[in-house]
Amino acid sequence: MTHTQDRVLVLVPAWNEGRNVGITVREIRAASEDFDVVVIDDGSTDETAQVARDAGAVVLSLPFNLGVGGAMRTGYTYAARHGYVRAIQVDADGQHDPADIWSVLAGLEDADISIGARFAEVGAYTVRGPRWWAMLVLARVVSRISKTRLTDVTSGFRAANRRAIEQYVSYYPAEYLGDTVDSLVAAVHAGLTVIQVPVAMRPRVHGTPSQHPIGAAVYLFRSAFALLLAVMRNPGRRSEPKVSAT
Repeated sequence: MTHTQDRVLVLVPAWNEGRNVGITVREIRAASEDFDVVVIDDGSTDETAQVARDAGAVVLSLPFNLGVGGAMRTGYTYAARHGYVRAIQVDADGQHDPADIWSVLAGLEDADISIGARFAEVGAYTVRGPRWWAMLVLARVVSRISKTRLTDVTSGFRAANRRAIEQYVSYYPAEYLGDTVDSLVAAVHAGLTVIQVPVAMRPRVHGTPSQHPIGAAVYLFRSAFALLLAVMRNPGRRSEPKVSAT
């Protein structure tokens, strides 16, 4: 298939999401005929890959679990090699509403990266305790770095234009929170711009996210560590990303 500039690549990282990924893929495909769906099967041990194929997605299967960062770098490499100029991440668990994809993509008219943001006066998504404080601190620090008000820098619901796709191919860390905070800070230091678009998040269809107190405390400390690494890695790194011809 020859991919034209009016098509959008929807990247769906998935690890053991066999109960959710089929529904997500079908919802994305129903949202627009302009969406091409690629599921990155991140070393799943369940039927994730087959379910995604049956739902109509192209599946890239990794031999073992790399984490969201590794999966997304694989997806962006696919996007660059196939000439896409717009790509957007949608999580497999059903929390990102495919009906909001066009709204998030619209942010690319004014920036290189568009984040579908929680905590932006839309929806009823709430977080409490240490996790909330960690997310608040992350948002404020990254807002200062990007010179843009951001409320949700850990959201995976984000779109990238051609420049951002090339940046992500060049640098997209695999470690915890690197796929969101570190990759975003690196992109800003490389000269890319970012904007946020308010969206409402949905609850997971199947499975239970970890929200217990110990998990929240761990999230707090790991968030601080991830932010420190992101800031230390990138000072002064403002060279323009190279963009290959399509």
